[in-house]
Amino acid sequence: MRLVLVKTVFIACLAWTLQGCETLDAFMSKDSSASKDEEYAGWDDKMFHEKAKEALDNKNYQKAVTLYEALESRYPFGDYAAQAQLNVAYAYYKNDDPEAGLAAADRFIKIHPRNPNVDYAYYLKGLINYNRGIGFIDRFLPTDSSQRDPGPAKDSYDNFQELIRRYPNSQYVADAKLRMIALRNNMAMYEVHVADFYMRRKAYVAAVNRANYIIKEYQRTPAVPFALQIMQDGYRQLGMDELAADAERIYTLNYPAGAPQANYKDEGAIQKVWDAMGLDK
Repeated sequence: MRLVLVKTVFIACLAWTLQGCETLDAFMSKDSSASKDEEYAGWDDKMFHEKAKEALDNKNYQKAVTLYEALESRYPFGDYAAQAQLNVAYAYYKNDDPEAGLAAADRFIKIHPRNPNVDYAYYLKGLINYNRGIGFIDRFLPTDSSQRDPGPAKDSYDNFQELIRRYPNSQYVADAKLRMIALRNNMAMYEVHVADFYMRRKAYVAAVNRANYIIKEYQRTPAVPFALQIMQDGYRQLGMDELAADAERIYTLNYPAGAPQANYKDEGAIQKVWDAMGLDK
């Protein structure tokens, strides 16, 4: 009985505390909103635009987002509304909020399909996804980009491809094409890492199938010679010597000097620690 009473008192106190926190949060939110209204008193759409652009130029991206959103909400049909919708997408991107950046870019495309700057919205979507797989550690330590999750890379490739298809004369096409080459090479090398993983797991059929996929889908990429090497090893392990010889012959004809230098097996310090702990066995 005493335990039930203690629990009841505890729950009541907890509920009272949470209610107090919610009340405080609501008060703070209301107070913050009131202070912003006072700060923006007398501002027209031009003032919002200038201050937001100033924040953007000074790399104060959170402030830029706040000002652009305020501009759009207060002057939705003003002269700067469309530009604000595009700029806020960029501000979200620079503020490490890719989801909001993509949503803002998509919204701009939907509302302003004939805007002269709509090509930039498509380009920005590709740029956001291009940098989406880069984490905090990747920014400060050298890492192999081909070992990241290929999802954002595929999305970025599709974004740039759509930009080129819709706006072949856009000023952003040249950069998009260069990024697509890098993306395709990374996606191909990612498949090599997967095939190599299968080889180390002795899943030779899966490794050979993955290597075949690389050769079929990613021709003229640096991944092809490594795929051929994996095919040779995989077929030999499976006892298919004729197919292994075919792969070796194709490799020798196309790469008489050997494959380009690339360490797809990732024998760096992190991998050595991983292997020593037995986490991949």
